[in-house]
Amino acid sequence: MGRQHGAKTRVLSVAVFWYGRALCHSLKAKPVIGGGKTQVAQRLTGGETKKPPNRRKASGAKRKTTSAKRKTTSAKRKSSGTKLTCAQIEEMFARFRAADPEPETELNYHDTYTLLVAVVLSAQATDISVNRATPALFAVARTPETMIALGEAGVSERIKTIGLYRNKAKNVIALSKKLIAHHDGKVPETREDLETLPGVGRKTANVVLNVGFGQPTIAVDTHIFRVSNRTGLAPGKTPLKVEETLERVVPDEYKLHAHHWLILHGRYVCKARKPECWRCTVADICVFKPKTIS
Repeated sequence: MGRQHGAKTRVLSVAVFWYGRALCHSLKAKPVIGGGKTQVAQRLTGGETKKPPNRRKASGAKRKTTSAKRKTTSAKRKSSGTKLTCAQIEEMFARFRAADPEPETELNYHDTYTLLVAVVLSAQATDISVNRATPALFAVARTPETMIALGEAGVSERIKTIGLYRNKAKNVIALSKKLIAHHDGKVPETREDLETLPGVGRKTANVVLNVGFGQPTIAVDTHIFRVSNRTGLAPGKTPLKVEETLERVVPDEYKLHAHHWLILHGRYVCKARKPECWRCTVADICVFKPKTIS
């Protein structure tokens, strides 16, 4: 009886041993569901398994990176002074060039000297009014010497249809004398020298340098000032501020003609009283709202 009881005990012990091994092997391979989360069962050695990556955290990090990039782009625009992206500015001037590859000034002139005189006369006046007056003036005076010989009274008589004609006639005679005295009768090719001439400011100097000497300067008049602020291209409270921003943001390949593209756009499309957005080639880029529809 004792022997039979011992044999049964040994058989039972062996059964329990193999059952335990089978159970442990099963626990190693199968996940255990608990606490609402699926976890891989720990091995008998007590080692811990790695947790799956937290997708929420990864997604959050990605959103933070995107937000940071947007802030960086915004900061770059703010530092450059424009409200447009580089791609938008590139596209804007590409469209201007496609519509008018070689824009020109609407002032009539014969050489750099008559150009200088015409631009001085155009201050606070329209190009049309200047073009009506200059044919009679340039018919008798196209050089500093002949202009001085004509005299202030003679100049005034021929340009009296232009606003502020008396003061402008005085400046034309004075600048002609200074050209002879300091520049051998020739128009200087630097802004600094041009601005020393009577009646010549930064805008006039920039026009002469751009049109007369082919320099990539941008003269900011009332039209360019308006277009730059409306479109968001170069917002600024003063013409100088707008000019400085334009110098920074306009791509080099477009700078030579940028002055004329902007001035013609402001004169004929982006008008002061009512911009004609319905026929504007850059309306989808411009930040001005609300757009006019007719």
